[in-house]
Amino acid sequence: MHRKLFSNRSSSNDNNMLPEYAGIPIDAAVEVNMLRLKRDLGGSDDLIMREIRYEGMRAASAAVVYIDGLSNATMINQYIFDVLDYSLSNHHADNPSSVDAAVLAKKLLNGMGAISTVNEMASLYTELLSGQAIILLAGHQHAYCADIREWKGRDVTESTNQTSIRGPRESFTETLRTNTSLIRRKIKDPRLWTETVTIGKVTKTCVTLMYLNGVVKPSVLQMVRSRLSTIDIDSILDSGYIEEQIEDGKWSLFPTVYNTELPDNAAGQLLEGKVAILVEGTPNVLIVPTQLVTFFQSTEDYYQRSFYASLLRILRFGTVFISLLFPSLYIAITTFHRDMLPASLLISLAAQREGVPFPAFFEALIMEITFEILREAGLRMPRAIGQAVSVVGTLVIGQAAVEAGIVSAAMVIVVSITAISTFTLPAYSMSIPVRILRFAFMVAAGSFGLFGIIMGFFILMLHLCALRSFGEPYMSPLSPFKKQDMEDALFRLPRWLSYKRPDTSMGAGESRIRKR
Repeated sequence: MHRKLFSNRSSSNDNNMLPEYAGIPIDAAVEVNMLRLKRDLGGSDDLIMREIRYEGMRAASAAVVYIDGLSNATMINQYIFDVLDYSLSNHHADNPSSVDAAVLAKKLLNGMGAISTVNEMASLYTELLSGQAIILLAGHQHAYCADIREWKGRDVTESTNQTSIRGPRESFTETLRTNTSLIRRKIKDPRLWTETVTIGKVTKTCVTLMYLNGVVKPSVLQMVRSRLSTIDIDSILDSGYIEEQIEDGKWSLFPTVYNTELPDNAAGQLLEGKVAILVEGTPNVLIVPTQLVTFFQSTEDYYQRSFYASLLRILRFGTVFISLLFPSLYIAITTFHRDMLPASLLISLAAQREGVPFPAFFEALIMEITFEILREAGLRMPRAIGQAVSVVGTLVIGQAAVEAGIVSAAMVIVVSITAISTFTLPAYSMSIPVRILRFAFMVAAGSFGLFGIIMGFFILMLHLCALRSFGEPYMSPLSPFKKQDMEDALFRLPRWLSYKRPDTSMGAGESRIRKR
């Protein structure tokens, strides 16, 4: 298939163009366009405009416009100007409009990636502010855009939020093309397709979809495209802007969009028939659809022996129940159901609480709120002292509270175990709803005892079973139960057993299709 040397971008979506400049054509006179650019950008000092003017000619024959810091200035100075000067001086200096666009394109393409053409000022501004160099020729009512974007970005380093003991150490960066390349290095398959859209009326943020064609469900892919196309917002500065716009269950505490900083994690999700959403300027990649069990799975589960990985995964599920219900169970039992405790333990707890002036509910509430304050302070303080302050603060405040008779020693133990259990979750986004629901269960336990906990848990399960993520059940494969997906849910089967394609992909249930 033959490709055109210049792709016309005048037919771009109106939502991606500057509305105040829509319909304004590019003038055939280079000086008029340069004056308009300088006026509209307020004479910004990072707007670089260089023109080619030959002796004896009143008007400029050509000009190159770019934003300093976004475009490769070396390429412009050492290559583009040489090509332009050669093309114009070769019998065209007196008539720049006679320059053959096809010939010029071939010469420029020899040293750069892509050349396109725009016919309106709105498209010109979009390309210019995206880092492309704009080439203006006298007598041409369109501009040529040279893709020589180059800006400083963070190097590929190890993730600080999702650590891995065994496995790749690389993580996504804020550069979009770096992130797509990291995934392509994992999946060398021509079926790995990408689609890029521009979202944000002001920021013009590039958002790229990545998926395995023939593996992803067409209904899921179409739903992702539809939801992205309906986003009408001025700015997209992080993937969180996108997540909040496209997620299911907008009033639910539980995230229905998974995010990761690890390329191997994203690649594994793509192999399961999911869609990755990469947003320019953020290292967090969104994965849709997702299920609840995904938030309890770590990439290390696939790099270790299945027996150890399964044990750790079951441990994570157990620690979530501890983090969610341990304080409320303590409150319910010590307040309403003391007869459930052995006599010796009951006497010990009663002796500890003898001088405590608060009931168990307020005692737990005080400690939980104090720990949440220390946790937030540790995150916001400088990294060098944040961790030390949070640890020392917890020990000092806990010991002082016990000695002052405000809380019992048993309550400090309960809150400490609960807090530590929260950190076992691989996905930070799942720990937030667990921490919030912990307070709700404490209120239910303080009001109705074990009956309140059971009713609250029942309501929680109903809510989770009703949630969906891009048309897929959130509790799958537990509810509805899907036997073929249980191979990699609560536990992970050994690799020498045949895997089957998960239900989130096309051809679900096909055997001997190994995931990851």
